[in-house]
Amino acid sequence: MAELAALARPYAEAAFDIAQEKNDVDGWSNMLEFLDAAVQELKAANIVNNPRVPKSDFEKLLLDIGADQLTPEGINFVRLLTQNGRISLMGEISSQFEKRRSEIQGSLDVSVATALPMSAEDEQNLASKLSASFNKQVKISVTEDPSLIGGVVIRAGDKIIDGSLSGQIQQLAKQLT
Repeated sequence: MAELAALARPYAEAAFDIAQEKNDVDGWSNMLEFLDAAVQELKAANIVNNPRVPKSDFEKLLLDIGADQLTPEGINFVRLLTQNGRISLMGEISSQFEKRRSEIQGSLDVSVATALPMSAEDEQNLASKLSASFNKQVKISVTEDPSLIGGVVIRAGDKIIDGSLSGQIQQLAKQLT
């Protein structure tokens, strides 16, 4: 995973720099999201990285699919990725682009795994506390994970706050051994 992130980083940074230069960060965000979805579909069809499909044919197919979605810079970006054999990194590139976008805009994407469903009020309370703690606007996405037994696990950037019962049990087990 770290290797993919390292390979994708220069492309994500270049895309972000171009987006800022063109004052079109939202447009690039949408374009990268579209390209990620298209590449995922082509992976499912076993077309990405298939040695029987020449890079030029794959590139043309992807550009045809995105004809209405891509700017001239986006077309050049697709060409660069396909020629360098890096189009399969599109998901990671898009993810890193969005992280950088959030940092610049002063927001933070936070994922919360909870053993039980959270009410909208609880989500709002948690979001406001995390916003105050991180000094950023927080966007929360909540998923249920019954394996946590109880409590929550919060992932915010590179920070993980494990307040789950399963996490506490694991900590106790480590202390006893």
